[in-house]
Amino acid sequence: MLRYLCFDTYIANNTNISFLIKLPAIKDIWLFNCIEGSQFNFLNQGFKINNISKIIIPNLHISSISGLLGLLSTLNLIGRTKSLHIYAPIDLKYYLDLGKKYSKTNFSYVLYIHVLKTGLIINQYRCRIYSLNYCNYYQFCIIQSEQYGTFYLDKAKNNYLLPGPLYGKLKKGFSFLFPDGFILNGSHFTSSNVLGYQISCLFSSFYTRRVFESMHNARLILFM
Repeated sequence: MLRYLCFDTYIANNTNISFLIKLPAIKDIWLFNCIEGSQFNFLNQGFKINNISKIIIPNLHISSISGLLGLLSTLNLIGRTKSLHIYAPIDLKYYLDLGKKYSKTNFSYVLYIHVLKTGLIINQYRCRIYSLNYCNYYQFCIIQSEQYGTFYLDKAKNNYLLPGPLYGKLKKGFSFLFPDGFILNGSHFTSSNVLGYQISCLFSSFYTRRVFESMHNARLILFM
């Protein structure tokens, strides 16, 4: 069961889809795509739009950004003060500047715009997001870091191991060799590590076989 991330929430509107990652521990939401009606769907599903800290836009097609200016304006109206990060192709800033000019709107919060590039774009809270430019569409791979297994405290005490830094080393799987040749193996005192989820987000209808082979064991989301 995921402890830090919630990957299974989708906001749909006809054929356009927004996908979000919810981090309950810090009450953050990372949003992929900002389609028309995103605010309504947020409220309808019980999410707070002020918890959005990152917005990832794969391309500048109108279906991906039609709800962006409205969402940013609403955040301004409700008095948002914390900064917001947007990851998008290079021309998004031009689109936002025109939108603010013609609507005569300024945002009271700091808006950071990060230009998408191939490689690691986000590495926070045990979650890494990689982007790949494929046929003028950015694709994303979301990877949750592996989590250490549960440490068996009773088993450690039964083996006369005193509480201290040794427990932390054993939990991470370290092994220790004693002068008499005895090996203290950390794997004997913990459950198996929990592998993190891997999700691939694709925004095009056409892919080569190599693309799908690289997504072995990953959950697949198609945005078409």
